[in-house]
Formats: sequence, structure tokens, C-alpha cells
Amino acid sequence: MSKATASLLVQGYEVVIGFETHTQLTTNSKIFSRASTAFGAEPNTQASAVDFALPGALPVMNKGAVQRAIEFGLAVNAHIAESSVFARKNYFYPDLPKGYQISQFEIPVVQGGVVEFFLGDEKKSVRLVRAHLEEDAGKSLHEDFIGQSGIDLNRAGTPLLEIVTEPDMRSSAEAVAYAKELHKIVTWIGICDGNMQEGSFRCDANVSVRKPGEPLGTRREIKNLNSFKFMQQAIDFEVRWQIEQIEDGHAIQQATVLFDPDTGETRSMRSKEDAADYRYFPDPDLPPLVIGRDWVEKTRSEMSELPRVMAARFIADYALNEYDAGQLTQSKATAAYFEAVAGASGQAKLASNWVMGELSRRLNAEEKSIEASTVSPAQLAQLIKRIADGTISNNAARQVFEAMWSGEGRDVDAVIEAKGLKQMSDSGELEKIIDEVLAANAKNALEVKAGNAKAFNALVGQAMKATKGKANPAQVNELLKKKLA
Repeated sequence: MSKATASLLVQGYEVVIGFETHTQLTTNSKIFSRASTAFGAEPNTQASAVDFALPGALPVMNKGAVQRAIEFGLAVNAHIAESSVFARKNYFYPDLPKGYQISQFEIPVVQGGVVEFFLGDEKKSVRLVRAHLEEDAGKSLHEDFIGQSGIDLNRAGTPLLEIVTEPDMRSSAEAVAYAKELHKIVTWIGICDGNMQEGSFRCDANVSVRKPGEPLGTRREIKNLNSFKFMQQAIDFEVRWQIEQIEDGHAIQQATVLFDPDTGETRSMRSKEDAADYRYFPDPDLPPLVIGRDWVEKTRSEMSELPRVMAARFIADYALNEYDAGQLTQSKATAAYFEAVAGASGQAKLASNWVMGELSRRLNAEEKSIEASTVSPAQLAQLIKRIADGTISNNAARQVFEAMWSGEGRDVDAVIEAKGLKQMSDSGELEKIIDEVLAANAKNALEVKAGNAKAFNALVGQAMKATKGKANPAQVNELLKKKLA
């Protein structure tokens, strides 16, 4: 939870957030035409007669879009409707050539479902109302330097799956965590490339506030949030603004608002329409979408292991806790890297700690994906083996990792040898050093015998210093306890 939102809750207001997410599906062609969906083409070069809404042009359903909707429904444990209906959503906008958008209203293809995720170490779940298929609109281009506007219909007809939640989220941090989990799911199963900058994953946040126990407040919809950072900033500002308005005696008016990242503020774009304003009615050019159970079951059998299923397997097979398993299944690449390290090293918990710890730290610092890791799974597994068999300490292992990451060496054992990082294996030599440490620190030795734990830790530190960090800390502890007994 962000500090801003937390402080508002202390003032006695509850934040209520629901999401509508427009997920662009990874089909090569549009939802009702054969025009390409490729990004970045010259304006109006990827629009067909159907997209231009020329007289007589009729829509034809893209089976690949339906397939992806089924896959999403199965991924979130939703009901896949055996028969769903397309409707015309009527509104006027220059980049909507037909004067209506083909969408689904009363009977969507995906009904219900749930998205589960962690907020810190707390498990959360958000219920889904629906996910329905629809076409995207075009794009208005405003050329301020010549004072003209144009319309690009390349996006018109691009297939979207709009995913709608119940108003289950109670903070901006929870909303961002939900959005990240949803992003993970749709990219994991391959129905969306998740590119937020190109508009493939666009979130609208419905935000309202209320006193606990009161009916839901009037919501305002923040449109087209295309980064997780802006999402949290926009929601936090909107919450502050709404509470200030209520405290000043003003009523919140339902509206659609935009977030300005330069000012960090939301601003009203238009009053928010209700369903009745769109005059939905069934599209006479499209028959009901009928999905047989055999299609659904065939899809289920062919889908790859889902994140939640893989996380459960990691808990069962590798004895990981729920949080670690969830973090390691944030992406297929991370999960595959971990499994390779755990399998080769035979040390699942150490593998988990290193992948989520040192490896993630270096990848984040250099803004690299795990696929671009300088240290391979085989190398990290070999390093973990050397920790487990006592060849090197954890501190020395970090030095070896840094050396391999920076390209000083690729072979773990060669780096250990070159840097002289091998732990002392001669117990007789170590015992001699500890005797010398005890003789030089007689006062601490007496304090340990009197029950002073800090004095014992000081002796351990002196022993490690005397061995230049090469002693096995567990062995040092054992020998000291034996000699001080």
C-alpha cells in the first residue's frame, strides 16, 4: 500500500477500485477482417473495406480471437459461455467509422473467474465479472504545428479482450499488483504481447471513496493507464482529490478522466456514460458465437502449465513456501532458469534464494531480462554446489558470482582457485587459530562462560578475521563452543 493511500484510510475513508483492461490479442489479422494487426505501419495502410465501414462490407469472426478468449477463461477458472452474442455499442467519435463498436454486452464469452496474487507476503484475490471480445477503434492524430487532425484506421478492428473486475481492490498498491498479475497471465499463455507502450495492454481504473460500511461512492474512470508507475500515481492523486472534494462539501460527479504524468494530476475528459447511453442492441450481421465443449476441453488439454499450477508444483516438489513459488513463476523464463539451477545443483532452496536475490539484483540494476543473464543456470548451479559442500562461504560465493558476471572467469572452480576463496579444510590448523584467538581475547572468553552472547559473536568475528574469512563459520562456532564449554 502506498503511503499516500494509507494516510487517506487513516482519515476514515475506504478506497474502492475496479479495473477494465483492454488486452490486444496476438492474432495476425483483425477480429472481423483479414487486415494485418502489425504495429507501426504507415497510417491507413492496414485497413480493409470492413475497417473503413464501406457500404456492403460485412464482418467475419476471427477464430483465433475466440481461441485466445477460451484460453484466458481457462487460465482464470472462469465459465466459457457455450453461446455468446455480439452487440453494437453506439457512440460518435471521428475514429469510429461505423458510428458503433462491435462488442459483447449481455452475454460475454468469458464469465466470472478470479485473479490471485501477492501484495508483499499477503495473498490477495480479485474477482472477475467478465471478459468479452470486441474491436478496437482507430486513432486520431493531431498535428498541432499545422493545425490539422487526421484519422488512422490501422488499429480499427484490432481484436481486444476486455477484462472487467468487481470493485475488490482497496489501495493503489493492490491495484498495481493485480494489474501486474493479469499482465503476467496474458503474456504467459501467449494471448497478448503485453507491450504497454504500443497499447497492447491498457488499463482503466474505476476509483471511488466511501466511509466504511456506507454504499459505494460515485466512481470516476481513469482511462488508458499504460505503465504501472503512472497507474499508482494516478490512483493516489484521484483518491486525494475525491476526498478533498467530499470534505469541502462537493458531490463527486461520475466522469471519465485522464492522467497527466507531467503534472501528476488527473483531469476530467467527459461525463461518464452508462450502458443505456450506448443503446446496445444485437449486431444483425453476426450470428451468436457458439463454442462446443469439445473445443474447450481440447484447448484445456493443449495449454502449457499455468503459473498457479507451476507454483503449486514448486511447493510440492521443491518444498518452497508459497511466496517464493509465486515470485519464481512471475515469468516462464524465470521459472525455467530456477528449475535448471535447482535440478543441476540439487539445492532448491539455495537456488530459489540466489535467483530471487543476487541474480535479480544484478538483472534489475542493468535492466536486463533473465534470458540475457551473464551467469548461466549451469554456472549458478555449480556455484551453489560449492556453497553446499563447504568449499566456499556465502560471502566468497558472492565474490565468485561478481567475477563471473563481470567476465573475469566462467569456471566456478577456476575463479575460486584464482581468488584464493576456498574455505579452510584443515581442522587442525583452524583449531590452532582458535586457540590463539582465545588466548588473545581472554576477557571475552570469560564473559562467554558467564552467558554473554555478544562476547561469543565477537570471538567468532575475531576467528573469521584471523582466517581472512576462509574458515567455515559453522565449524568456527562448533569449535568455540567446544573449547568454551
